[in-house]
Amino acid sequence: MTSIKLSVSEHVAHVEFCRADKMNALNADMFSGLINAAKKIKEDTSIRSVVISGQGSNFCSGLDKSNFNSVLQGQGLSVDEDPGVTTLSQRTHGAYNLVQAVVWQWREITVPVIAAIEGVAMGGGLQIALAADMRYTAPTSQFSILEIKWGLVPDMGSTQLLQHLVSEDIVRELTYTGRVFNAQEAKEYGFVTAIKDQPIEHATELAMLIAQQNPQAVQASKQLINATPYLSVEEAVLMESQLQDSIVGSPNQIEAVMSVIEKRSPKFKD
Repeated sequence: MTSIKLSVSEHVAHVEFCRADKMNALNADMFSGLINAAKKIKEDTSIRSVVISGQGSNFCSGLDKSNFNSVLQGQGLSVDEDPGVTTLSQRTHGAYNLVQAVVWQWREITVPVIAAIEGVAMGGGLQIALAADMRYTAPTSQFSILEIKWGLVPDMGSTQLLQHLVSEDIVRELTYTGRVFNAQEAKEYGFVTAIKDQPIEHATELAMLIAQQNPQAVQASKQLINATPYLSVEEAVLMESQLQDSIVGSPNQIEAVMSVIEKRSPKFKD
């Protein structure tokens, strides 16, 4: 049985962690499965939004403890299947190593990604969720920047993501202590978008709503929002104009206007 399931329906891709008996803990097979799922999503132009969730009662509990066997044997910490990759500093996926690519691919995918969190989202699981465009959690979910428990630092790129979501002092407290915090705290701190009784259902409904919009406009919006924190005002407003120029008058933009005028559902082309 695969540890990652990818399904597509009505322009929405659903990526699921499938190690429910292990609280969806991350191992090498899951890392490679997530990389492959993202690759398939990028190649499928019919996909307009993505939902990530965990099977069973948990989102993801973080790195599987079996991954520490190599550390105990004095071989370092590496989850890459390539035996030639022995350190995390080796760049194997562009600017990233394998585990960083597992996180950043969701930020770099052109379509919106929504994380639906039930149970725990800890360590690497939380880092994957942070890369989503939006995160919805069940009221009883629990979270932790768990890496300090194992004597480690967060190493999947989340420190770059957190600086745009959560105040620095909160990030420092949670990173230094590994304290478990609840859904309400996660909402107050900025880790999650909203608390929902049925987060997977809510995320799916939202993904379907996004899929009904002009896909070029949605993707351009994500590109713009991703880039803006790293641009000057002059660069950002120029990018706005350039993206708008590429959309105005295109077939899908005209279809969006006509569907409003004619009071019907739009029929966009992929």
